[in-house]
Amino acid sequence: MAIRSKAWISLLLALAVALSARAEEEPAAAAEGEAVLTLDVDSFDEAVAKHPFMVVEFYAPWCGHCKKLAPEYENAAKALSKHDPPIVLAKVDANEEKNRPLATKYEIQGFPTIKIFRDQGKNIQEYKGPREADGIVDYLKKQVGPASKEIKSPEDATALIDDKKIYIVGIFAEFSGTEFTNFMEVAEKLRSDYDFGHTLHANHLPRGDAAVERPLVRLLKPFDELVVDSKDFDVAALMKFIDASTIPRVVTFDKNPDNHPYLMKFFQSSAPKAMLFLNFSTGPFDSFKSAYSAAAEEFKDKEIKFLIGDIEASQGAFQYFGLKEDQTPLILIQDGDSKKFLKVHVEADQIVAWLKEYFVSAG
Repeated sequence: MAIRSKAWISLLLALAVALSARAEEEPAAAAEGEAVLTLDVDSFDEAVAKHPFMVVEFYAPWCGHCKKLAPEYENAAKALSKHDPPIVLAKVDANEEKNRPLATKYEIQGFPTIKIFRDQGKNIQEYKGPREADGIVDYLKKQVGPASKEIKSPEDATALIDDKKIYIVGIFAEFSGTEFTNFMEVAEKLRSDYDFGHTLHANHLPRGDAAVERPLVRLLKPFDELVVDSKDFDVAALMKFIDASTIPRVVTFDKNPDNHPYLMKFFQSSAPKAMLFLNFSTGPFDSFKSAYSAAAEEFKDKEIKFLIGDIEASQGAFQYFGLKEDQTPLILIQDGDSKKFLKVHVEADQIVAWLKEYFVSAG
């Protein structure tokens, strides 16, 4: 029952999502009248080698989500075929017996899964964009451009930075040197996850101190302290900083699809996890949320991640952990060794004391 088990991560997130409401002439060719290329195990490698940038949907014919995506994906492919350079969209029936080695090779866990193949397959990233045609088009146009966009003015910043999303900006004295090179390397690695920009002037940005010592990485986010900075440009350190800064101090497990990326990061983490479950629609929810947020702030230096979950949205978690609704409000802690610490019928004013008790017992 390892905390990093992909099976139970998929179970929890699938439930949350549900609640929120071959060609012979060339190595790869679209079926007649289709803009999406149809690939199989025989044509796949040659197609990847032929196209510097290609997007591939791994699907199953019986999958309802795949059927819903199909016309959107096709319309996006038609629009993107006119892009300069053309952006190629392809699909693979990963349920077909002969193609299953491809599904295994590319770690396809569910359908549909979309992956971006860059540089003839040397760089493979998960597609994390919209699933409707216009959104697919907009997202992929950004993916073929530079990994980081230069911000030359406050107007550029306004156009590029959405205050409801995470945005990462490198602030430099000049666009050269080790720090800039490392920043661009990280932007390329993480471009399917986050939007990146770079600038010579911190005062172009909407938030944060304009009087900074360059170089600096500034991460803007729609939660917690809104702005965090780092001056460590080591690639591994920069990626760790981004990973740690792009999840709320308290992740919310509810029906809101905007929270799903944070849930994925929460459950994939190997750090100890504190999970408070209660009914969001009844009882003193606000007092619990306030007390729990205060506890997360008090223990922010501890390597522990916090989640508050609604009973209705968290049924998968209840099944997995063997919890019962009549035990709520409850706090469950699962550490890196998958040991469970459980406190049922917890009161809001007990949360901090109980967490202190846990930290003492955990050493």
